Amino acid sequence: MVSKMPDDYLERVYAGVLGKLIGVYLGRPFEGWPYERIIRELGEVDYYVNDRLPEKPPLVVTDDDICGTFTLLRALPDHGGGAAITARQIGQTWLNYIIEQRTMLWWGGFGFSTEHTAFLRLKGGLPAPQSGSAAANGRIISEQIGAQIFIDGWAMVAPGDPELAVSLAARAAGVSHDGEAIYAAQMVAAMEALAFVEPDIQRLITGGLAHIPAGSVIYRLINDIREWHELDGDWRKTRARIADHYGPDSYGGNCHIVPNHALIVLGLLYSDDDFQQAMKVVSTAGWDTDCNAGNLGCLMGIKNGLAGLDAGTDWRGPLADRLYLPTADGGRAITDAVIESMHIANAGSALRDLPPLAPKNDARFHFELPGSVQGFRALDESVTLHNVAGHSKDGRRALALHFTAAGRAATPTFILPHELEMGWYPLIASPALYSGQVLRAGLSADRDAEACLFFQVYDANDRLVFVEAPPMSLAAGVYEEVSWQMPYTAGRPIAGIGLAYRGAGEANIYLDHLTWSGTPELALTNPASGGDAGDSTGAGPDTMWRRAWVDGLDLWQKTWPEPFRLVQNEGRGLLMQGTREWIDYELRATITPTLMSAGGIAIRAQGMRRYYALLLCDDGMARLIKAFDEDVVLGAAAHTWHEEQPYELRLQAQGALLRAWIDGRLFFEVEDDSLDGGAAAFVLQEGHMVSQGMTIGAVRGS
Repeated sequence: MVSKMPDDYLERVYAGVLGKLIGVYLGRPFEGWPYERIIRELGEVDYYVNDRLPEKPPLVVTDDDICGTFTLLRALPDHGGGAAITARQIGQTWLNYIIEQRTMLWWGGFGFSTEHTAFLRLKGGLPAPQSGSAAANGRIISEQIGAQIFIDGWAMVAPGDPELAVSLAARAAGVSHDGEAIYAAQMVAAMEALAFVEPDIQRLITGGLAHIPAGSVIYRLINDIREWHELDGDWRKTRARIADHYGPDSYGGNCHIVPNHALIVLGLLYSDDDFQQAMKVVSTAGWDTDCNAGNLGCLMGIKNGLAGLDAGTDWRGPLADRLYLPTADGGRAITDAVIESMHIANAGSALRDLPPLAPKNDARFHFELPGSVQGFRALDESVTLHNVAGHSKDGRRALALHFTAAGRAATPTFILPHELEMGWYPLIASPALYSGQVLRAGLSADRDAEACLFFQVYDANDRLVFVEAPPMSLAAGVYEEVSWQMPYTAGRPIAGIGLAYRGAGEANIYLDHLTWSGTPELALTNPASGGDAGDSTGAGPDTMWRRAWVDGLDLWQKTWPEPFRLVQNEGRGLLMQGTREWIDYELRATITPTLMSAGGIAIRAQGMRRYYALLLCDDGMARLIKAFDEDVVLGAAAHTWHEEQPYELRLQAQGALLRAWIDGRLFFEVEDDSLDGGAAAFVLQEGHMVSQGMTIGAVRGS
């Protein structure tokens, strides 16, 4: 391991994350097109093309490359943060965050989709790395592209340390892949780790080759492409050679690693060390365009930093740092490149026993990274915004909002209307912000100005309405710390937060930071029709409250009068809402079972396999369990439930203390500190139960 963390480590990680996003969003609209069609319909691709296609898909979309890369790396902090993490533990991370048939993977079927096959192996009890082995799944299935597309994070936690990156990559890739797929993933990981300290492209490639078998196909194709690069001097000629010698027709499966890895090497060698040129070559060359451009974009981002991304075309502006991670951890689904860069950098710091980074007292939106806007967009033409140096109390940078007249700017905290339909990968999310929590911001202005914080919330007609805080007067040049407790929204999701300027004439307002904390106080049920939040009036479709739940159940009935008529056919399922930042709170719900092996409620849920749950079981027992990859019974007591009889359940966590009641009687009081925060949930195992909803609030006495 190298002795010193790079001084610009966080910024280089951020550049790598942005490079990944740019590449994926660039290549996604024409993924799988033949090279000839790309040239005929798009020409050589040197910028985003989504708005050039007849269907005009959005630029920022849900995508398996992005979701897998930034989700599966959570295995590190979830399993202690050390370099000794195992493939088995990474496989457990798959089972915790992935909701079968709904999130992250291409669910193409057993024996056809490599990742789906591996997931079913894991679910069936075959641990990693056997779950991804050629012995279990055959050579063709095990050598597809998926290991490579998810690998970037494992390199970014190992800056300048290719040995560590390659070792981590082998364990992560082995959950679902084997053979040449692992070598390709290791090659990418080694080059990305080296890119933090090595500026020369040829030395990057040579350094990567030192970590894969000399007899492998990946090793041979890289040397062939290097030789063709010297002979041809034209990427189009070299691309044709690749198609002839290593094209998809030479390999089986739906998306083999060998042809696509070849195009990453092609783009790197013909990049002229320029990000835009690299993106043009790798995306125009075809095959799995979003995957290949995403990997190469990350590598080039790490290597040349933010300056390399900003050297020409405006790649960053249309993104505004936005990305989505639809998983079983719904509170982190609406995120941004800065937040994910912080998670990666802190995982890398933990591997070296360094303290975590926490700019501006760990504010969610801190704008400390150059050019970052963290999802903030102008809602009116009178507003422009950009990241600037200065205007910060405890940091170096702030978000500058320039107003030519009254207007608003906001960042999302939940699914926005244009994000409701996302194609292959639906956007599953919970809000990040809730009633009862306290919003805090640091503000200043260059002239006297009147402004206010606001949020956007869905009304009964599924329309976004504005709710504003009391106006505040900002004196020229005076820094202000402001706070606002989120008012009651009848359980309807808060979809965005922002700043409004209420004055006349031009003004510059500087947002130093924006964050929130505290225990939510809310009831989660089907809101009554009518105007409970904002300026909504009258009854309407009122469906967005359902979209705020992360549905990990077999069936959540929609047409019955009860808001929650839940069914689980096999195994255990959860219906969750909340965030990892919910720490000390209590949850109350009344459930009415009909037939079930076990059912109840959970707190501090961090996915499908990590939570504390109070369960009524069909063997005449009540149990308090800790699901922590496997179940641990923290308490058990005799209790028989009866069909169609309601039971009032109450479960609370305060620090390490867990307490649970059934119908007002304290059943369990134990201590466990394995899970420090997470969502609230209904839990159901093989059965059917009904509830009107749940309430969440601060911990109260008995």
